[in-house]
Amino acid sequence: METSSSRPSTASSIYPISFLQNILERLSSTLSLKLRAEDTSPVAVVALQRYLSGDEHHPPDDDSYSYDLTITDGVWRAKCFLHASLNPLVHKNILKTGIDISVTQLSFIYNERRLGHGYICIEDFTYRTGDSTVWSFDNDISALPMLVKHGMERSVSLQSDLPLQVQRKHHLPLWNNDDPVGEMWASEPLSVNSVLDVSKIAFLCNLEAQFRTRQTPFPLLVKIIHKSRLRYYGKSGLKIDFPYQAYFEVADQSGTMSLVLWNDLCPEFYRRLHVGTVLYLQNYTLKESYLNRSRPHMDHYKMKAFNSVEICLNPRNPVAVITIISPKSVLPQWGLPEVSYQFTTRSELNQLSKDSACDIIGLVTFVGRVERVRSKAVKGPGKYWTYRWIHAVDGTSDHPFIIEVFSSSQPEIFNHVCPMTYLVCTQMRLCQADGGLPYLTSSCETQMSITGHHKGQPYVSDPKVKSFIQWTKTLKDNVILQKAAFGGHYNYPRAPKIFSQSVEDASVQVPLVAAADLKKEFESLQYREHKRLAIQGQIMAVLFIKHPTLNEKPHQTEEPQQDLVVLTQECNNTSTDPNGEESMDATLVQTNKRKRQYQLRGREKSPEKVTPTKSIRRETAVVQQGENKTDNTSEGVQDIQSQEPGVASWESSSWLTQKPDVSEHIHCGVLYEDSIARRFTFEEKNGLLQWSNLHPARWPSEHTSDPLPPVACPGYYRITILGINRQLALDAAFVPVAHPDEPGAVGLFMEPHGNTMLSCLSSGFLSPLSKDTSQSMLPQPEELLETASELEGLHVVCVLDLCHLGGDKVEVLVNKVYRVTEVSLE
Repeated sequence: METSSSRPSTASSIYPISFLQNILERLSSTLSLKLRAEDTSPVAVVALQRYLSGDEHHPPDDDSYSYDLTITDGVWRAKCFLHASLNPLVHKNILKTGIDISVTQLSFIYNERRLGHGYICIEDFTYRTGDSTVWSFDNDISALPMLVKHGMERSVSLQSDLPLQVQRKHHLPLWNNDDPVGEMWASEPLSVNSVLDVSKIAFLCNLEAQFRTRQTPFPLLVKIIHKSRLRYYGKSGLKIDFPYQAYFEVADQSGTMSLVLWNDLCPEFYRRLHVGTVLYLQNYTLKESYLNRSRPHMDHYKMKAFNSVEICLNPRNPVAVITIISPKSVLPQWGLPEVSYQFTTRSELNQLSKDSACDIIGLVTFVGRVERVRSKAVKGPGKYWTYRWIHAVDGTSDHPFIIEVFSSSQPEIFNHVCPMTYLVCTQMRLCQADGGLPYLTSSCETQMSITGHHKGQPYVSDPKVKSFIQWTKTLKDNVILQKAAFGGHYNYPRAPKIFSQSVEDASVQVPLVAAADLKKEFESLQYREHKRLAIQGQIMAVLFIKHPTLNEKPHQTEEPQQDLVVLTQECNNTSTDPNGEESMDATLVQTNKRKRQYQLRGREKSPEKVTPTKSIRRETAVVQQGENKTDNTSEGVQDIQSQEPGVASWESSSWLTQKPDVSEHIHCGVLYEDSIARRFTFEEKNGLLQWSNLHPARWPSEHTSDPLPPVACPGYYRITILGINRQLALDAAFVPVAHPDEPGAVGLFMEPHGNTMLSCLSSGFLSPLSKDTSQSMLPQPEELLETASELEGLHVVCVLDLCHLGGDKVEVLVNKVYRVTEVSLE
């Protein structure tokens, strides 16, 4: 048996015998093509790639996606197929890049429909938490040769950027279906300076008539004025290699019309086509418009919109010819309209009606972690949207923009939003919050830009953009940095003042779940999936758990104060540029070049066994009187628990007698460090970005060992809720907002209250929440818990925020508690 690589065939004689090489040799010599590995040497997982499953090797009633994982033993790398029964380990982010696994059972699968193609299938493995010790993150993984079976050297090319199941031609993003991923998505410019014959062109106003008469239309000369995110419509059984679609709104001097980019043309052109790009189109087709879709708001153009037909660019029958015209070659006599915007300042936002569209620009002060939510519009497994919350200020109001941004097929921007950057979001929609501030949510047509991406954008000459740039020049960065925060739990809007439910269909914005169904809700959660639900019951116990390192902070005892951070122009000589392009792309330069030294501590865990039939149960940390249990992992993520029993507690007088009758008690009242927003600093920027984004599909190229700022949290309350039928109990964490500079304070309905335990659970904050209130004036945990007796026997509705943080960590936080008098039936 011989092995081959992407290098010359002599590679096996150059490289020493390795675990992977030995496994492949033994596997190929077995009659059954199956093997239980005797040598369980660890290998590092360096890539996880997802794609729509083929028909083979996929059990029915499972999700419709397959996974390839690339592993290395430090000598060779191998791209392997993950057995479908192990897919849930990816869904929970248990099997992830950057960790070591020990493969214990595997097989070799030949492709029966293609000569010279086969691959290793991993059927069982054990794993260790923490960063890999097999492969150094400083080394280039692509330099290692690829291990393939002798005689199958041709499959090396397939293993580069294509799925192992050759029925599929491309990979999908690991956590959503919206983003372009892989080398096939071309992004380099493709514009021409050649002279075009524009003497015989069609105008958009004539296309509707030509569609009815079936005439062959002349070429089009149009400008893109809006761009939508990608739409992936792949499903099992669909025999289309690249099932993608993208909408653009284009305009000429006669009006506007929708243009659709189909299938194979999306990887070739989607990332090359931008707002403001001028196109010369030939061999396009026309079809009736698909009316059941969202459209951008374009009333401010004051141009006629032709919505009955749309322009289709197809990869075949006929092959559309797309010519991107260089900006230098665009002539004024073509009469193409200028791209126009509807920038709205924060002070003007309250004047807009619900669902109004607007464009905004602001200086980012808070960026929440990336989370996922199941798509309501698309049925089926694995359909998730990714989103994050952002605060941005523009100097026209004391309140920031509260922005909910969903993935806009711009991962290079969406994943790099951070405080102190200039953010532009177009085609946002206004939403109203019950008792809170209005907020903006993105649409299918939203496009984002951040510092580093503004140059050349059409909006740089907009008067409101120029005014914003002038305002930012008056700012002192250290003042903004004091309020800048990153990551952690954040959800908006908070639950409404009155909890309502329809009598007819029991529907409600927050679903009311039976306590007996809670376990199913937990088990169905996937990595970073957020869900809000409510349960009825009684609060039986409250325990305050102190943060163990609030006053100690051992890593900063000898650290000097951080120097001033300043905004500087990319080029001092361009600050007067009338277009403001250089000002928009101002870089953030830190004058303090010293780097803090952090000691990363953690303990290794024993390998955990994973079998195809084993269900992965979430381990919960339980804090009990006199019991001391912590969960420190080498990932640096730990639940915040006291080094001693809770400093204050309350328990219902009936809890002791009712406890034996409870059939199940779900212990998830843990506050994780992932749940707490951290202060933003430039020194820890890369670490904060990695921490707040979803786990990367490739390692170590996107890995950073940069430290994180310390957590600043005095502690939290563990609330024990007994279901209304007294069969199931649940622990949940509660962290009241205690300072107006916290991200969670923005938009709160701050009606003063009496600082009882119940009023804090109902409002979500300590009163008064004012900058003039010192910490010593706020109630202490002992004072709050002295008032907890009013919870005795009280029937309540508890709104809970759930988020799966990966592995065995599920965040369960109390959002709001309602008395029965605050519930209505409509």
